[in-house]
Formats: sequence, structure tokens, C-alpha cells
Amino acid sequence: MGLKQTLSKWWKTLVKRIHHTLRRRCIGMDIGASHVCISSDDGGILVYEPCAIAIDRAADRVVAVGKKAAEMVGKAPANVSVLRPTIDSSLTRYPVALKMLQYYIRVATKQLLRPPLLMICLPAGTTERDEQQILDAATEAGAGKTYLVESVLACAWGTGRDVSAPVGRMIVDVGGGTTSVAVVSLGGVVVSESIRVGGDAMDAAIVRYVRERYGVLIGERAAEHIKLRIGALYLHRMVRSVEVRGRNAETGRPQSIILTSKEMIEAMAQPTAEILNAVCRVLERTPDDLLAHIHRDGLLLCGGCSRIYGFGRLIAKLTGVPVRQIKDSEHCCARGARIMLKKRKELNLSPGPIHLQEQCSRREGYNGYSTPDDTTTS
Repeated sequence: MGLKQTLSKWWKTLVKRIHHTLRRRCIGMDIGASHVCISSDDGGILVYEPCAIAIDRAADRVVAVGKKAAEMVGKAPANVSVLRPTIDSSLTRYPVALKMLQYYIRVATKQLLRPPLLMICLPAGTTERDEQQILDAATEAGAGKTYLVESVLACAWGTGRDVSAPVGRMIVDVGGGTTSVAVVSLGGVVVSESIRVGGDAMDAAIVRYVRERYGVLIGERAAEHIKLRIGALYLHRMVRSVEVRGRNAETGRPQSIILTSKEMIEAMAQPTAEILNAVCRVLERTPDDLLAHIHRDGLLLCGGCSRIYGFGRLIAKLTGVPVRQIKDSEHCCARGARIMLKKRKELNLSPGPIHLQEQCSRREGYNGYSTPDDTTTS
């Protein structure tokens, strides 16, 4: 290769790097109760880590964030606290959440000179106070314009379906802290409901079941491990089992027991019933024209906890609606937020709290199916 070709290649590489550094990046961020997921311009996932942060109280400094912090649960020294700054995606510890947001935004905007455009997913029913806190946190963390969107609407875009079409799409997003159920059409939410039941409630139900059935105490991390290994909401053809070690509630001594996937159906029955009831309530309030589309195209199931064995089959059996499991369902919200951010002008989105956007869309008649009483949140 001659000198001219070498210089030309070097120059193109330099221009490409300068363009990458100066361009304004669009970032979709899903701050869930259990995980943080960040999607970049190219559709890739920059971050998918547990929503946790470890802080040294004596020195008032951050020790670890994300996966490293989650691994410290139950093992950290007395002066280190491992916290989950978000519960049901609301900022329960604002200063701690700000530090976590700063860390993740720095990771997402590495080698960028211009502050990025950021869209953050929130569950339906998030209070105006929480929305404003999240906006302030993102601004202080170094983001440019920050947009907020309902997680279930972002999920709808993240499924790869054409949400802007006059066709009804039903989304069930089962997250760690909340489950959101919605019917979307023409780019907006027609009917929705959000309940504070999700993967965390299932973990708590497993802890309670093991204590009441076997008299053994286990932690939430052990319960999550059980859920991931043998969790089931429908009978397996072959029953799976796992050995669980805990502490006897009466003697205080270590004890091992064997749990089966059949027992998990009973253990997680209560939170599962609440999710199924929410799905049925939304179907009952769905306009007939959109209901016909849903029966034809099927219900879209997404969220990290939607992959529990038999979830889709159980919903289909109860409702009579076919269920389609979305691939990479835990990344759906962040991916959809990034898509919406790129189409922000087309969708007429504006930065700021969700409730202001909803008021504007109602005044402009954004969704022909919606009325003020159609959308209910519990």
C-alpha cells in the first residue's frame, strides 16, 4: 500500500472518529426496579446490569455500581451499604440515584463531547414528583434534553411492530417491580393498567412458601435463583427440581430441601393471579374494533419475568387470545425508547414530564380511540 492510500485511509478514520465524537447520540434508558438497560443509536445494548449501588458511608464515596454492587449483597463490610435506589422505578433515594445515573450516563456517552438526548422509561402511574426528580437527576448527571415515556408504550415500539398504524396491539410488560398492561393504537395508549406486582413479588412469594411449607428461611437472592432455575406457571412434561439451602426457623441450624417446578406453580399463584386479573380488566375495557385486531395478531408478552415457563400458555388459556413471546424481552423498553427518540419530531414528542405530554395529546386529539376515562391506573 502506497503512502497516498495510507494517508487517505488514516484521514477517513480520523473524520469518522471526529463525527462520532461530535454527533448527538440518542439513548434509551429503562430504569427498572431490578435492572438498568441502556440502548444506543445503532440498536445495540450498551448496559444491562442490576439496579444496585454500593456506598462507603464513612468516606461518602461510591464503591461499586451495577453487577459488582449486586454481588456484594450480604458480603459487604459493615461500613458499606448496598442499595437499590429505584423501587417500582421511582427514586426513593434521590442523592444515591443521582450518583447511579451519573455513572450510567458517563458509560453511555463515553468519548462524546455533546450531551446526549435521553429518553427514560417509567411505569404508568408514576407521580409528578418522581417524574420531576428523574428529570433533575438526568440534567445534573450531564444529559441534554431528557424525555420521559411510559414503559409500556416504549415496549410496544421495541417489539418491532408498527405502533403508529390504526391497529390494536396489546402489550403485557412483566418487570421486576411492576406489570404494565396496555392496548396501543395510532402511536398512543388507548387502555392501560399498571400494578405493583412483578418479579420481586414472585420472589417474596417463594420466600413465604418455603417458610410456611418447610419452616426454612431463605433470602430473596436465593428465591430469585429458584425462580430462574425451576420457576413455572404451567405444568412441565418433566418435573424439574433444585436443592435449596437455608436456615431452620425453629432450631436456627442449616437445612437443605428439594423444591420442584410443580411447587413453584403453587408458590407464585397469588402474584400470577393479580397479573392475570389485570390482563382481563384491560381486555374488558378495550374497544371492539381493536379487540378484533388483538385476537387476530395476538398479545405481545415482554419483560424479564415474562420468560417464566408457561406464562404465555396460561394467559392464552385464560383469555383465549394467542400470545407471542418477544425475543430479548428484557431489552424491549430501552430499545423502544431509542426508536421513539429518533422519531421524536414525527411523533411530536417534547421534553418534560409525562403528564404534560398526555394533556397535549388529548387536546390535539392524538389518539382517536382515547377518552379521559379510558386509561385507568391502579
